[in-house]
Amino acid sequence: MTETTQAEAANELMRLAKQIRRHNRAYHAHDAPEISDAEFDALVRRNAELEAQFPALVRADSPTSDVGHEIAASPLSKVPHEVRMMSLDNAFSDEEVAEFLARVRRFLNLPEGEPVAMTAEDKIDGLSCSLRYEKGVLVRAATRGDGQVGEDVTPNVAHIADIPQKLEGRAPEVFEIRGEVYMEKAAFAALNAAQEEAGDKLFANPRNAAAGSLRQKDANVTAKRPLRFWAHGWGAASEVPGETQMEVVERIRQWGLPVSPDLKRCETVEELLQHYRSISEGRPGLGYEIDGVVYKVDRLDWQKRLGFVAKAPRWAMAHKFPAERAETVLETIDIQVGRTGKLTPVGRLAPVLVGGVTVTNVTLHNRDEVERHGVRPGDRVVVQRAGDVIPQVVENLTRDVPRETYKFPDHCPECGSEAVAEEGEVDVRCTGGLICPAQRTERLKHFVSRGALDIEGLGEKTIDQFFGLGWLESPADIFRLHERRDDILALDGWKEKSVDNLIAAIEGKRKPDAARLLFGLGIRHVGVVTARDLMRSFTTLPKLREIASAAHVTTSRDSKTKTATGVGELEALNEMTSIDGVGPSVIEALGDFFHEEHNRTVWDDLLSLVEPPPYIVETQESPVSGKTVVFTGKLETMSRDEAKAQAERLGAKAAGTVSAKTDLVVAGPGAGSKLKKAADLGVEVIDEAGWAAIVEAAG
Repeated sequence: MTETTQAEAANELMRLAKQIRRHNRAYHAHDAPEISDAEFDALVRRNAELEAQFPALVRADSPTSDVGHEIAASPLSKVPHEVRMMSLDNAFSDEEVAEFLARVRRFLNLPEGEPVAMTAEDKIDGLSCSLRYEKGVLVRAATRGDGQVGEDVTPNVAHIADIPQKLEGRAPEVFEIRGEVYMEKAAFAALNAAQEEAGDKLFANPRNAAAGSLRQKDANVTAKRPLRFWAHGWGAASEVPGETQMEVVERIRQWGLPVSPDLKRCETVEELLQHYRSISEGRPGLGYEIDGVVYKVDRLDWQKRLGFVAKAPRWAMAHKFPAERAETVLETIDIQVGRTGKLTPVGRLAPVLVGGVTVTNVTLHNRDEVERHGVRPGDRVVVQRAGDVIPQVVENLTRDVPRETYKFPDHCPECGSEAVAEEGEVDVRCTGGLICPAQRTERLKHFVSRGALDIEGLGEKTIDQFFGLGWLESPADIFRLHERRDDILALDGWKEKSVDNLIAAIEGKRKPDAARLLFGLGIRHVGVVTARDLMRSFTTLPKLREIASAAHVTTSRDSKTKTATGVGELEALNEMTSIDGVGPSVIEALGDFFHEEHNRTVWDDLLSLVEPPPYIVETQESPVSGKTVVFTGKLETMSRDEAKAQAERLGAKAAGTVSAKTDLVVAGPGAGSKLKKAADLGVEVIDEAGWAAIVEAAG
């Protein structure tokens, strides 16, 4: 398979964010999934792989930071979670499980040979639920929701026999037990049979039947549904009754709640994988649905040190079961044009049922991928719902059947401009640029998207409509829409309130966040994280333009070296390269952007209508808040990743090199050139113990 380019990755990440958000809403909020769990997992997996490969392209609306779903439209009351309900990262192979354990060892800086005990238990396919007990009495039950706010289902869980209203024996003052509400296969079949007989809507699977049954405004409906529960963890706790995962889960079992019968403690990767295979082999005979095995670091003190990433703990991993395959016919190949001009082939399939989900589309990536599979309309193909991109074509069963070869278009289907692949690239792109309606409208949609300016009411259909009317040509035109209030009101479907709400939403963005605005412009290689890093360093957009323009560099295709002409450019280039995460590709992209007259015109026009305030990052109050810290040498009590994570939690910036902007250097044994440079610059230097004291003082 050909390597993904940055432009392709940016376009794909945008599509994945939309797809995942839509499927999340369908799954969590409406209990009506459009795709299978395996297919959804694979979309998330592909998103994570692209973000790891292209960290500068991480979007503000990245699924990596989302947990569950928003519950704004729920008829149930909202309940804030005292401790956020997280999701889990996934593994799909033995190698990924081994790498998960290796990451844990590296983060904890464990000596070679020290075992890392893990718990392993089957991952039941249910609805996450948190049960808050105070003095042993159940006072509140809540769904996960978006992880921070859930839905109050306290009256509903009163009808679930597995959930006691009072814990057996002594319990802490406050203890939140977390687990899954589920429905057994036999109960699901009986419920759907009753639904069908009554002429009511059928549930897609046991998980959605359980979710739909629990999330009822009328608890009497829940009472008629045979729901079950088992516990696998906890949230807020005034006291944790144990020092390991196994000890606490065993205490939860003693309090009267069911836990997984397959929960086991393992000390090696081999033991984990053996237990995984044992559970997988017994899966068909279970009375309930499971979709993988969950591994957790057993020691709670290690869990605390490992902490969390955006939406998941570093100390846990879900090892998912393999997805299924199916055969179908590739009926047509359509071409989609993205905002960067890339032509993406999309296969339209004869609908095929795979694991209870109907699949109708498959991405074919690019021209090379079409040629690799030799696919043509009419071919019979094998489709898989797991892997790099889902669904994907695994095999062309009829490639040897005589049929006319598919000819990839050499002109854009949207504007008719020539479509070419630049030297060294596999992607075919439309050369029409801003005259291509697909690119122009996609750029506008990106500008108002959730990760950028997030203008409510200005969705894709509205942008398409206004663009077609000639009202929107560039981002600045959005801030002139108030002048067309009467014109908008005259359109079908628009009322006084909706027009006023749209204009108010736009006016509310007259002082936008500078990093969001920069990201929204869609400059190549400037993703949401890079935009924040740039604005954190330069504070204002005019300052960024000044430095980026001065640092404009030329790139040698052969040597890949960067050169700057003029003292001002060299100083600016040094200032740019001192920013962590900003490399030659970002600097070159910014320079190219500001070098283009049309881009400068768009920039000036936009900044004449909006006033982004200086970009100031609020940091946690600590002795190192707002400071730049560099770690060097060998750290003996923690890994470099853990040290950097500590610095970020304390509001500091962890840099990789020592410069005049460095405030503090933490030096371990073996520190070399960085320590010498710190001494030359007069930067404060402390040892690892001194850093530990700062962390402890900050709490």
